[in-house]
Amino acid sequence: MAWFRKLTQISALKSSLTKTKFRNPNQQTLSTSVFLHNFSTEPEPIQQATKTQNPIQYSGLPATRPEEKPRVVVLGSGWAGCRLMKDIDTNIYDVVCVSPRNHMVFTPLLASTCVGTLEFRSVAEPIGRIQPSISREPGSYFFLANCTGIDTQNHQVHCETVTDGPKNLKPWNFKVSYDKLVIALGAVPSTFGIRGVNEHAIFLREVYHAQEIRRKLLLNLMLSDVPGISDDEKRRLLHCVVVGGGPTGVEFSGELSDFICRDVHQRYAHVKDYIHVTLIEANDILSSFDDRLRRYATRQLTKSGVRLVRGIVKDVHPQRIILSDGTSVPYGLLVWSTGVGPSPLIKSLDLPKSPGGRIGIDEWLRVPSEQDIFAIGDCSGFLGSTGKEVLPALAQVAERQGKYLAELLNRIGKADGGRANSAKDADLGNKFVYKHLGSMATIGRFKALVDLRQSKEAKGISLAGFVSWFIWRSAYLSRVISWRNRFYVAINWATTFIFGLSADLRNKRGEFGSLYI
Repeated sequence: MAWFRKLTQISALKSSLTKTKFRNPNQQTLSTSVFLHNFSTEPEPIQQATKTQNPIQYSGLPATRPEEKPRVVVLGSGWAGCRLMKDIDTNIYDVVCVSPRNHMVFTPLLASTCVGTLEFRSVAEPIGRIQPSISREPGSYFFLANCTGIDTQNHQVHCETVTDGPKNLKPWNFKVSYDKLVIALGAVPSTFGIRGVNEHAIFLREVYHAQEIRRKLLLNLMLSDVPGISDDEKRRLLHCVVVGGGPTGVEFSGELSDFICRDVHQRYAHVKDYIHVTLIEANDILSSFDDRLRRYATRQLTKSGVRLVRGIVKDVHPQRIILSDGTSVPYGLLVWSTGVGPSPLIKSLDLPKSPGGRIGIDEWLRVPSEQDIFAIGDCSGFLGSTGKEVLPALAQVAERQGKYLAELLNRIGKADGGRANSAKDADLGNKFVYKHLGSMATIGRFKALVDLRQSKEAKGISLAGFVSWFIWRSAYLSRVISWRNRFYVAINWATTFIFGLSADLRNKRGEFGSLYI
């Protein structure tokens, strides 16, 4: 066995050489050098009476050098930012994305994940797949962080890393220099200052919101079947209240009513008479749709067991909500879907604002008071001086703006205007013009609404029923970003159609965050 002893000695020698190499602070491997060559470094002071230096801290990305490509920094990973990153020419620009999530959510199908019609992975697309250069190119990065401020004079973005909480890891502050900055930070759910909403209600805008809704729904179903639970407590646990009669609230109510009719009545027969859904809206549901479609949706939701209540929420408590007329409504699950508004960061930025508090932009989606800053999506709105109305916070608006701005930046880059402060005289081309393509919403039981009018006052095609449901599914399947997720969605729909929803619910792992982080 002499050959085995020689092999052991060689392995031990290689291991000792490797350890010695990494102990030496003056040596650096090629891969480490390539990865960190773009980062500015600030070495901590060397302590006396020690032979080794403290670890080097990296303060961020400095300004681009002449031999490097200009850098586009995108804040946010929603519809607008992801569409821009998908279409940006990476032969011209390096792309840096800063966002607290490393995936894009296909929000029109998010309600379907709450009851198991779709898997969570089907509605999420990793940023690295949307723009592969972020994973491959040495000058492009994705940073899991929140933007905390913008230094417009020095062309820098201040960031803070996202952590699992202060007890696990202290947030890290760093700066990213930009040549072009695109603010696509989206919006936050509107609570209208109502006390208790943030503490007790669940929103429906992110994947973890859908996971929490599913967890809460199944937990309440299990608890309500425990011996000794009173009838009143069963009714409270199994009362699902949805606040907001827009497309998201109506679609979630429809999905939930389907789940109750098709699965709860079979698998939870002991409590089937206690579970019900209430949809609360201050005005008419689906106010942007045609009157005929609204009446049709009201009839179908009522027929499927959804109770429609017109009222205004005044206060939210842990187990009940109080309406403006004094009515107390107990609940086991409260979903809040009442529209969106600008985030605290958007309000705090020293930038011009449009009506409603969004970042003010001109017809080319620029922030006119600052060089090299653009804003798109739900966080932006046309300034009053443009004579245009603020566009609604819709996915199709954000996607269209992202596509337009990518073409604009590509045009500027080809004209050598990609560097900071170098696009003052660049030809910007045509102004951004938005044309509404219509609205769609599913209401459950293989029925949906399709309103193809360009505005509420205009005339056009409006459909309701099974044909509309087929159009709704076909349209959204074609809009899913990747073929991988289109395949997932199609398979999920086929599976739940054959086997029902609860079979899909039983084998959910609820580990979406660990798949992509």
